[in-house]
Amino acid sequence: MHCKIWLQEYLVKTCHGTVSVAVFGDQDKPALVTYPDLALNHISCFQGLFFRPEASSLLLHNFCIYHISPVNIAVGSCPIGSDDLMPSVDDLADQIVEVLNFFGLGAVMCMGVTAGAFILTLFAMKYRQRVLGLILVSPLCTAPSWTEWLLNKVMSNLLYFYGMCGVVKELLLKRYFSKEVRGSAQVPESDVVQACRRLLDERQSINVWQFLEAMNGRPDLSEGLRKLHWRSLIFVGENSPFHSEALHMTSKLDRRYSALVEVCKRSNRLYYLTSSFQNHMAVN
Repeated sequence: MHCKIWLQEYLVKTCHGTVSVAVFGDQDKPALVTYPDLALNHISCFQGLFFRPEASSLLLHNFCIYHISPVNIAVGSCPIGSDDLMPSVDDLADQIVEVLNFFGLGAVMCMGVTAGAFILTLFAMKYRQRVLGLILVSPLCTAPSWTEWLLNKVMSNLLYFYGMCGVVKELLLKRYFSKEVRGSAQVPESDVVQACRRLLDERQSINVWQFLEAMNGRPDLSEGLRKLHWRSLIFVGENSPFHSEALHMTSKLDRRYSALVEVCKRSNRLYYLTSSFQNHMAVN
């Protein structure tokens, strides 16, 4: 008889801080680990996917989902202290191993969005025996360009001195959503953008600053991508600010094991994600 746990929250202490892990599904099933983008958690980043019938019928039927929220990003987190050490991206990747060990997991599937995709890719390169495959949405794999580095520094300074102010929220929303979804003077914001704006108000700005600083010091992973010999599926919108980064990453991966899905703005993104995932993994 299998014991099913549909949703349970854990706080896992690691060498680099406490991580929030939300476990969704039957823990007897294979594990799928998720990692969100900057300033998001599993609710704001993945809820739209996992609570849709098309996705839940595929993903929850096959996996138990382990949603990892970066150190101190979870809702209700306390702000970091001045004496706390700032984790690097390597430290954040090492945290994932400690989470897997906490739950007694072996090799897992990984799904990450942008900054989360970078952390999971780095984790996969460091701990190859613990990864079965990668699903990456608008991923990063290179060091920041001068333009990105400067923009991140501006946002970092605003977070540090002024908190989650209006300018920072607008910059983050541009990162997450297309212009059509964000709305305009003539078209109101969509419900999902408004919900995300409210969730950003709940974040401890100094903790978001910490994650942003780690990502702004990230290394270039390009040269190591060719050595990744498991299934990798990359999704990116045709108008995404991370489109060129996704194309670059795809060019560096072994094409025998990787695929790129470019989603146009009129496409059903959820359909592409679930159907492409099912078809791609069926080849494995």
